[in-house]
Amino acid sequence: MPAYDRDNIFAKILRGEVPCQKVYEDEVVLAFMDVMPRVPGHLLVVPKVPARNLLDVPPEALAAVMPRVQKVAAAAVRALEADGLMLQQFNEEAGGQTVFHLHFHILPLHHGAALKPPGGPMEKPEVLAEMAGRIRAALAG
Repeated sequence: MPAYDRDNIFAKILRGEVPCQKVYEDEVVLAFMDVMPRVPGHLLVVPKVPARNLLDVPPEALAAVMPRVQKVAAAAVRALEADGLMLQQFNEEAGGQTVFHLHFHILPLHHGAALKPPGGPMEKPEVLAEMAGRIRAALAG
């Protein structure tokens, strides 16, 4: 497996070099809005540990990440009154991974709503900000 690239886009976001619409952050993860959402409220949860994917993350780091994924997912479902959610995690190019830093996609779903294809188009910043605000409010309350 190739080595972890410290210049991947998520590493840059974690270092504050690239902006994002933050939803949740603690010492273990950063959760933020996907700029190319497949559904309204599509979030990413990115561990702060430098891991390429599920295959190289230390088990104790993964164990710390998953309760946060659950917490953010539950808030997104509440905030957006979703009927359910999809959790996606891809590993290596053959597995669909395009950013080589471990991350989890949270997609709040509503009955009958179709998923947009991955990879575009980019959402308007004000739409992402509004969604992020709703989810942050659900996390706080």
